[in-house]
Amino acid sequence: MNKVLVVVDMQNDFIDGSLGTKEACAIVDNVVNKITQFDGDIIATFDTHQANYLETSEGKNLPVEHCIEDTDGWKLNDKIQTALDEKSSTNEVTYIKKPTFGSIELGNLLVSKKPSEIELVGLCTDICIVSNALIIKANLPETPISVDASCCAGVTVEKHNAAIETMSSCQIKINNV
Repeated sequence: MNKVLVVVDMQNDFIDGSLGTKEACAIVDNVVNKITQFDGDIIATFDTHQANYLETSEGKNLPVEHCIEDTDGWKLNDKIQTALDEKSSTNEVTYIKKPTFGSIELGNLLVSKKPSEIELVGLCTDICIVSNALIIKANLPETPISVDASCCAGVTVEKHNAAIETMSSCQIKINNV
């Protein structure tokens, strides 16, 4: 059984940086525990923007610079990075840079891995988690996909809950609501 955990965008800017929230700060230890206890491959994504972010379509709609490649805000939270580093001695850990909410590269990688099940955790529930969960579901409709709600946070609590409801409607299992 080859399970895959997808750790989405647990980066400093989304936790306590330019787009951080108290809810994002509150899930860090939950995600660390999920990583350390997970028995399977792990894929961690990086929301990755360039210096011209404010000139992009996303930047015009969300004019807050964040996750500019190679800045401190772009890096994974220290606790998350440490957990992934420790896990890499026993499990395969893959990193993917994604230039927008959802990642076709992630979907293609998961198709090639043919996992028995996939679980997503991370940030933000209402943007990148839901986008990637639906891309994965479209590419692997028969693979069980779940999201651990206790390891996710949205831009707001209301948007987090709405995204959880949307994913549930699309037959993605929601754990720890």
